[in-house]
Amino acid sequence: MEYQAHETAAIDEGASIGKGSKVWHFSHIMPGAVLGENCNIGQNVVVSPGVILGKNVKVQNNVSIYEGVTCDDDVFLGPSCVFTNVINPRSAVVRRGDYARTRVGKGATIGANATIVCGNDIGSFAFIGAGAVVTTAVPDYALLVGNPAKQIGWMSEFGQRLRFDDHGMGVCSESQQTYQRTTSAGGKETVRRIH
Repeated sequence: MEYQAHETAAIDEGASIGKGSKVWHFSHIMPGAVLGENCNIGQNVVVSPGVILGKNVKVQNNVSIYEGVTCDDDVFLGPSCVFTNVINPRSAVVRRGDYARTRVGKGATIGANATIVCGNDIGSFAFIGAGAVVTTAVPDYALLVGNPAKQIGWMSEFGQRLRFDDHGMGVCSESQQTYQRTTSAGGKETVRRIH
């Protein structure tokens, strides 16, 4: 094995786990789950069939990642955050096979106890605050908090809040990377790193 798994972890046949990854106490990696290299799966985590995690994904304790979820490289999933995969679940109605897809973009952070309602993609380097309930798609670099989650600002790739001048330019206080905020004719704002 090129990965490490605690003796209490359940790794099902048909799961794929990348080199250098670690799976900790009482976690379950199900058949058809794909974990990239250097992932860290905390305690009491379930990774369902069909889930794809990129490289260097950090999953904290007590997270269930359900079928339909894909996480790109460098995603951070905080303790007890929640994904759903059916928009209108009923115990008496079988909706297996009707799972909505959710993609979490490269470098995104989902805070502790946040809930991601299925079918709402999370943009690259977005930051979802602890306890937020995400009910809409999230743009790249966006900072969202609350229930339902509302965007209150923008975050750098280093996880620092960005402040923009009158020309839409902002600098990360930690990395000194430069970002530009633009507004479309329809009023939609976007942010990108330019240096």
